[in-house]
Amino acid sequence: MFGFSKSSSNLSRRLLYGTFSLVTAVSVLLLSPSAVLGFSIFDILPNVIEVIQISSMSDEQEVALGRQINDRLVRDVRLYDNRQVTNYVNVIGQRLVRQSSRPDLPFTFQVVEDDSINAFATLGGFVYINTGLIRRADNEAELAGVVAHEIAHITEKHVLDRLRQAAIAQGVLNATGVDPDVLVNIAYELVINRPNSRSAEYEADQVGLEILTRSNYAPVGMVNFFERLLSGGGGLPQFLNTHPDTRNRVARLRDEIDASQAAQGDGLNTTAYRQQIQPLL
Repeated sequence: MFGFSKSSSNLSRRLLYGTFSLVTAVSVLLLSPSAVLGFSIFDILPNVIEVIQISSMSDEQEVALGRQINDRLVRDVRLYDNRQVTNYVNVIGQRLVRQSSRPDLPFTFQVVEDDSINAFATLGGFVYINTGLIRRADNEAELAGVVAHEIAHITEKHVLDRLRQAAIAQGVLNATGVDPDVLVNIAYELVINRPNSRSAEYEADQVGLEILTRSNYAPVGMVNFFERLLSGGGGLPQFLNTHPDTRNRVARLRDEIDASQAAQGDGLNTTAYRQQIQPLL
């Protein structure tokens, strides 16, 4: 049981009055026009505000940051300039997005002119697919499986979570606030050079498979593509080499698919697929 002396009672009263004064002052600042005050409440509490911005970023903020990251990326990668192929990838992507948990996010699908087998995603709906991966896929269901996996990274906010953790670890949440350019640089480094965690990859596989199936693509396409890459010899391609436990991931995907339904759905026609990507062949 806790007791209070007279002196501790006076101290408590002073603390209460001080807290009340602080709350009142902040309330006045929040209600006062910034033009009159000459400064903003964000100048007083930048650290708290910036943590909130990263932790609960709105879709609009996420898209804006994703666009800045994209501006940085396109200086270092060459986008493939063929309307037939880029439109085809976008049609596949938008079909999948409609069956995702974030159908209203303005996704942007871009093809990177690069022979390596790779795909990646950033914030705000920006997805990138290498021409080498498109060539290696045998049909539309296989390509759609990769695109669905990358969409899942965005719907589950994996990059955003990693950005928050990295920003805190690097100490950029300080009294001067977070420079947007710093966030862009951190996100760029995460996307280009640091693979997702094992749990994030497993989740993207599972959610991606669900998106693929709801979009009426044959779910076996996702697994077939991964298995062919694993058995192709010459080491794992970049797309899988940066992702941990690939064989375990394929086995888990197999377990998720009903064998009797695996080949049911669209996208297994190889001839039709090659016609769509003819400029790459």
